Amino acid sequence: MCSGFKRSNATEENARKLLNMGADMILLTGNPSTGVTNETITEAIKRVQSAVGPQMMIAAGKMHAAGVESEAGENIINEATIKDFIEAGADIVLLPAPGAVPGITLESAVEMVRFVHQEGALSITAIATSQEGSDEDTIRRIALMCKMTGTDIHHIGDAGVGGLDPQNIMAYSIAIRGKRHTFSRMARSVNR
Repeated sequence: MCSGFKRSNATEENARKLLNMGADMILLTGNPSTGVTNETITEAIKRVQSAVGPQMMIAAGKMHAAGVESEAGENIINEATIKDFIEAGADIVLLPAPGAVPGITLESAVEMVRFVHQEGALSITAIATSQEGSDEDTIRRIALMCKMTGTDIHHIGDAGVGGLDPQNIMAYSIAIRGKRHTFSRMARSVNR
C-alpha cells in the first residue's frame, strides 16, 4: 500500500520482502484520507517494478479518492492515468466498481475496462467504499455490473459490520458464477 503524507510503504525493500515471502502479486493503492494521488501510485509502480520486475504481478489504482478532492468521483481515473500505470509497469489496473463511487457508472466502467484490455493489461473492479457491508441485494447488483464490465478480477472489501461479511462474499460469488461453482470452490482444499 502507498501511504500518503509522510512516507510510502511501496519501497523496493518491501517489494523484495513480499517476493521472498512467496507473494505473487502486490496491489498499490491509497487508503482513505491519506492523500495518495494517481501520480504517487505511478511512482510507486516504477519503484516496485525496478525491484521485482517480472517476478511479481503489479496491480495499481484507486477504489476511492483516498482523500484527494481532484481525483474524487468520476475523476478518480481516466485513460491517461491508466496508460501511465501500464507504462510504469502495472500488469493489472484497479478500477472502482460501478455504483461504488459517485459518477462511476456501468457505461464508464465498461469503457475503462475495454481501454485497460486494449493497452494489454488486466483489470480488477473493487468495492471498497463500505458498500461491501450493504444488503445482499446491493452486493448482487454491483457484482453483476462488475461482471458486465468484462473485468478480469473482482474485489470486495472488508468494511462490513464488525469486519468481513461472509454472507456478502457468498452473495457476490453466487451472482457472478452460480451456486455450483461457488460451493465447489468453497469445498476444495488449497492443498490440491
